[in-house]
Amino acid sequence: MVQNDKRAGGAMTVAEAGRMGGRPVREKYGPQHFERIGRKGGQKVAGLIERAKSLEGSREGGPAA
Repeated sequence: MVQNDKRAGGAMTVAEAGRMGGRPVREKYGPQHFERIGRKGGQKVAGLIERAKSLEGSREGGPAA
């Protein structure tokens, strides 16, 4: 469960910290910036998954360890 209440000593929550960082970025670069970096990250992850699958496939046919 996500806890959004204030911590002892006035520390902020992770959600509050994210909003504090995200709002200025959105104002400076626009909401399309988040779309671009999200797509770029998704493409990177997809590539890593494909690479892992190809490595796994090449190990199956290799000598036993």
